[in-house]
Amino acid sequence: MRSESNSNWRDHGVKIIPGSQLDLNTPQSPGMMRAAAITHARVGASKLWAGTVSIDANAKTGAHHHGELESVIYVVSGRARMRWGENLEFVAEAGPGDFIYVPPFVPHQEINASKTEVLSCVVVRSGQDPIVINLDIEPAEPPEEVYWVDPIHPHP
Repeated sequence: MRSESNSNWRDHGVKIIPGSQLDLNTPQSPGMMRAAAITHARVGASKLWAGTVSIDANAKTGAHHHGELESVIYVVSGRARMRWGENLEFVAEAGPGDFIYVPPFVPHQEINASKTEVLSCVVVRSGQDPIVINLDIEPAEPPEEVYWVDPIHPHP
């Protein structure tokens, strides 16, 4: 038997957003293309934003941050090189199946580490505001390499 709280699930339940219908009208950073899938305007989401990002072969974005938002990046295909820090002095890489976490206010730069393959990712952020603060940062060279490890997965 249906209760009053779920009686309108047909119109206010699960939403499917076809990959061919993503919204390109979202803030961009130089060198990347963001496309929104899950937003308040599109599906009524109130606590998160989700979409895709693609970076052409051998391309890098401009330095930026997303204000108070937390971001999770899932690498679908390609090889991501992330730089972060006040002068983008830290670097680590991720490949297909890897997740990347970017804390609030952290200056970062996404780099496609492949010279031939497009880098494709899914991005989820902790809020609806389309915050993209592009920064004028010259990367420090050479960057300090930081391996993504934890106590269970030490650096080889």
